[in-house]
Amino acid sequence: MAAPMEEPATTANTMDKPVLETLNFCEMTALDIPEKEQNRRDSSEEQGASDLGKDKKLSCLTCPCLLCDKKFDLSDSSDKNTCLEHLLTLHRLVIGEVELIADLKAYFRYWKERFKGGLLSDFCTSLKIAEDKSAKTSGVNCGHYFLLCDVLPEDKDLRQFLQKQKLAKVLDQQERERNDDTFSKDCVFCRKNFSGRRADLINHMASQHDFNIGSPDNLVFVDEFLDIIQSKLNNLLCLYCEKLFKDRWTLKEHMRKKHHRRINPENKTYDKFYVINYLELGKNWEKIKLEEEDSCESETDDDESETSEWTEDPSSQAVCLFCTFSSSSSEKINKHLHELHDFDLEGIKRERGLNFYQQVKLVNFIRRQIHQCLCYGCSSKFQSKQDLLDHMHSESHIRQLPKEPLWDQPEYFFPTYENDNLLCQLEDWEASGDEVVEISVT
Repeated sequence: MAAPMEEPATTANTMDKPVLETLNFCEMTALDIPEKEQNRRDSSEEQGASDLGKDKKLSCLTCPCLLCDKKFDLSDSSDKNTCLEHLLTLHRLVIGEVELIADLKAYFRYWKERFKGGLLSDFCTSLKIAEDKSAKTSGVNCGHYFLLCDVLPEDKDLRQFLQKQKLAKVLDQQERERNDDTFSKDCVFCRKNFSGRRADLINHMASQHDFNIGSPDNLVFVDEFLDIIQSKLNNLLCLYCEKLFKDRWTLKEHMRKKHHRRINPENKTYDKFYVINYLELGKNWEKIKLEEEDSCESETDDDESETSEWTEDPSSQAVCLFCTFSSSSSEKINKHLHELHDFDLEGIKRERGLNFYQQVKLVNFIRRQIHQCLCYGCSSKFQSKQDLLDHMHSESHIRQLPKEPLWDQPEYFFPTYENDNLLCQLEDWEASGDEVVEISVT
């Protein structure tokens, strides 16, 4: 039997002296470190801080799979599709109507916790896929799959909660934009600067440039929206069809002639900027509009006989001087001529002091020139009306009216087209009484 070990004798010196003594270094400043070494250390510290920031940012963006630890960036559309494919192929799990989930990352976090306490069959609908040619072609293996969708009350409640949460954030953002007086931005068309209220810029583009993106009360993330529009124009892309052009003038002419000075409602990129797309779960502006149209259609059918007498007569429509646009409103016709063709009929009337009969002769003169494919600015003749209009727009000959003696002739009292309703919309600029004009036909 081994004898017990004797405890070491303690003395006053050993009791007073600590077991571990503090290591003391002489103080050293940056001046004492060689310059190259100091630069290396600074660079190393900056790189370490940068890497730490990237790691934190990456961890905030990524989200783990519902059933394993593999992480995905759900904010990236490509990575999101990879994640859904991963769930399908590896875990045989399908999430129904993913595009309608307001916050996919929060949705994943919730169900990941719930799946820890049970089996997929406790929450999901089970689907059995039989072996056939179509399944093999699509890359889906036969067997049992699980569907997670809003058929499950818990899933439906979660989706509705996330939708309301998203709506609250959107409305809060909209309120901040309304109260923000630091806003300052130039108009994308005329470079006029607007400060304070975003609504002033939006209303300006609608009234002065016929570019209507909607009511300011229905818009959110306006700065980002305007930046996208500005970026497309800077890159010479049409706002509607996104066709690329060689220069800004050609782009402007294309948007004017094709009526493309507007955004494409089919482009889903713009959906995030309209509050209406956040109001109801599973409904965007298209579905809401369709429901409203269906409701109005049923009401219209009931009142069709009563409202038929108020229907606008197509024969009262006035046609544009240069294209096929028509309207019974003189204001719309004049606005169209000014915005699309740079032809200010009202301005010409005021500037030259044209009376009613001179206006009639001017309209009939232009009608005849366009009908004969003749440019009244340079007298060139073209093979087609479209070639003529392209020439007149590119050379700015639409505004180059000839001198009055050329068109202020009795022959132009007679219209080029029968029942030209544009003549009926003309008004006398002079305030004097009616002028009697004698027309002699030889």
